[in-house]
Amino acid sequence: MFNLSPVVKNLLMINAVVFLLQVILPGMHVTEYLSLWNVRSDYFQPYQLFTYMFVHSPNSFTHIFFNMLMLSFTGPILETFWGSRRFLMFYIITGVGAGVFNVAVDYFFMEQATYGLMMGASGAIYGILMGFGMLFPNMEVQLLIPPIPIKAKYLVFFLGGLTFVMDRSGSVAHFAHLGGIVVAFIVIKIWRSQGSSFY
Repeated sequence: MFNLSPVVKNLLMINAVVFLLQVILPGMHVTEYLSLWNVRSDYFQPYQLFTYMFVHSPNSFTHIFFNMLMLSFTGPILETFWGSRRFLMFYIITGVGAGVFNVAVDYFFMEQATYGLMMGASGAIYGILMGFGMLFPNMEVQLLIPPIPIKAKYLVFFLGGLTFVMDRSGSVAHFAHLGGIVVAFIVIKIWRSQGSSFY
């Protein structure tokens, strides 16, 4: 069903292994150590801006399932187009950038520390979706629900708009999704300005 590329395959395996550790060995506190804590809390550590991308809610299989499904659909196309090294760079930059975006929201717009955990690959996944939409705007993607085809540019627009609406409702974690989109847009614009050697 999926023609998985090397980096995408490795990302899927890493996420799956970490998820299994979270579920099977809760005493290791993988979730608490690797998730991104609010920057105003005593538990925040800079390394979490990277590690949060590889942990998902151990109480919700759908969290990791849909993130990895979107990665499996769109990631191989970008990795084939860019090459493995550039794709991995893009994935990490958008994921970390999404975390930084969320931290900035916490710091500048939240009056006190909240002790919820931010986790999941969603920031990087939204970055991948944005990259996919910018590079292949007219490629059609078959949705699962509803089962209809939609062009990549409209899919990105819809998901970005949905994230914006959810952010306005007060769900701060969704700012990471918006952050992934914004960072992806900036990175691709920079790469394009540097000439065709990046494509």
